[in-house]
Amino acid sequence: MSAKRSLGIIVGSLRGESFTRKIARSLAEAAPPGLSPSFVEIGDLPLYNQDLEGESAPKSWTEFRRRIRALDALLFATPEYNRGLPAALKNAIDVGSRPSEHNVWSGKPAGVVSVTPGALGAMAAHHQLRQVLFVVGVAVLPKPDIYIANVAALLGADGAVANEKTRELLTNYMRLLAAWIERMLADLPAS
Repeated sequence: MSAKRSLGIIVGSLRGESFTRKIARSLAEAAPPGLSPSFVEIGDLPLYNQDLEGESAPKSWTEFRRRIRALDALLFATPEYNRGLPAALKNAIDVGSRPSEHNVWSGKPAGVVSVTPGALGAMAAHHQLRQVLFVVGVAVLPKPDIYIANVAALLGADGAVANEKTRELLTNYMRLLAAWIERMLADLPAS
């Protein structure tokens, strides 16, 4: 890697101590030296309403869009609610993609990780998120898919990943994501 790349981590769960946020913290800690991870919070974004665009756009929308625009890449960590992605996460994507001529997501390389205390690894939310990201122009790492199932059994009392195989999986994923980011950014035309 030639330069340290800024990686925005967006967590679909708003709960401060959610399983998804704990896995996202572990992913940030596993980032290779070429990535500079930081969390982008989505909980204060009002629901997207086109009537609020322009001069009266909420300040949180403007700041969120500015922040996403400035990032080199993204990592989405999502739980699954009712076989789909959380409303707050979909809203954040909508806020960043509107108006369409100012879509802040377009061309950003990204990764997607889904997390659940259940057995299916939040697979439905994972694939729904990939589909939405494709539509707004995000280049999601195609493989490997990371579905973290039975997450409670993988975490220690301090909330960190205690399972060695899971730590290895997350570290390997972050290494592959870093390579994907470099590949995608190298393919972008010079501005």
